[in-house]
Amino acid sequence: MSNLIERITVDPEQCGGRACVRGLRIRVIDILDLLAAGLDPQQVRSELPDLEAEDIAAALLYARRRLDHPVLPA
Repeated sequence: MSNLIERITVDPEQCGGRACVRGLRIRVIDILDLLAAGLDPQQVRSELPDLEAEDIAAALLYARRRLDHPVLPA
């Protein structure tokens, strides 16, 4: 599973430095938006034909890691 996260790239000169998939101009947020709109992974791949199934899993893993942080009481 750790090699999945390596599919996510961040380049300050591409897509405004937003997280993308494998250096392509497909942002993680684009994948998440399509999933949130109700598309299943196969439909997402139809919309974004350069994606591989592992790219969708990597985007979800990336988002989970970015959101899963402890909140310490003040």
